[in-house]
Amino acid sequence: MTDQTPTLSTSLVDLPKQEWLQAVSTIAEEDGYFQRLGKRHFAAFIEEGTTLLVTFETIQGMHALSDLAQPFGWEMLRDHGWSHLCIASDGDTWFRDKAVYGYFDRLIDDGFFDEFDKVIFYGAGPCGYAAAAYSVASPAANVVVIQPQATLDARITEWDDRFTDLRRGDFTSRYGYAPDMLDAADEAFVLYDPREQLDAMHAALFTRSNVKKLRMRFMGDALQTDLLEMGQLAPLLVAAAKGKLTDKVFAEIFRARRTYRPYLRNLLAGLEADGRENLAIALCKNVTGRMRARRFAAKLSQLQGTGEQANADQD
Repeated sequence: MTDQTPTLSTSLVDLPKQEWLQAVSTIAEEDGYFQRLGKRHFAAFIEEGTTLLVTFETIQGMHALSDLAQPFGWEMLRDHGWSHLCIASDGDTWFRDKAVYGYFDRLIDDGFFDEFDKVIFYGAGPCGYAAAAYSVASPAANVVVIQPQATLDARITEWDDRFTDLRRGDFTSRYGYAPDMLDAADEAFVLYDPREQLDAMHAALFTRSNVKKLRMRFMGDALQTDLLEMGQLAPLLVAAAKGKLTDKVFAEIFRARRTYRPYLRNLLAGLEADGRENLAIALCKNVTGRMRARRFAAKLSQLQGTGEQANADQD
């Protein structure tokens, strides 16, 4: 890294961890602050506008998902003038740390969230769990969570065998059971693919009168990545912040999947697995009629050939 002071537009890619942390700290402290929270967490706050986005992210996720290796919320700060509070972890911790509890206790005591007109909590997976759990600190906040876990407490989710090594963690004390922590939220949105069984089972535990389920069928198990690649995560959060994330608006946002190849491939595989050959043929015709897609063209020829052979055999 050069001696030049890093800014919000500075790429932090390929920096060693300590240099990366120092750069994030320098940028945040220009108009906010950076604070370590124990050994595996930190908070970085940048004040800009009257809308506050609180994101829960991992250091590894920032490097994998951001072209600049920056917190996702900095994109919203640059493009929409929002203030941003990033709560970050080194690895997947589900943010179960007394230092994090204490930090949110202090924010509540200081009336921090009361300074903003609108507050949005956001996270995905373990970070989605944390966004829901800590949203209780800001009553009337809007919450957007992608594939969140409700808890890792084996007494409730013993059917989830993905994170068995984390079950020994404390999910029963403060800020513990994420669905209950949403009771004070204005609106909460849970995004998941109902064909992903474990994600769907966790989503069911979030059923509340103020929670809307947004189903992303045939998208798979990496929805945050998909939304980023389709360019639709930012519009989703903007709609939530404005209180306009209706079923109709979400359907319009989700139309981006019509040209998103991973979705189209998943849909085709699903139709074939379900034995819905006519729909698979219709899908291939639709895709090849709109875009260059060799795989779908080849599959269309195969499916039509199979159908013609089946008809010939019957004759």
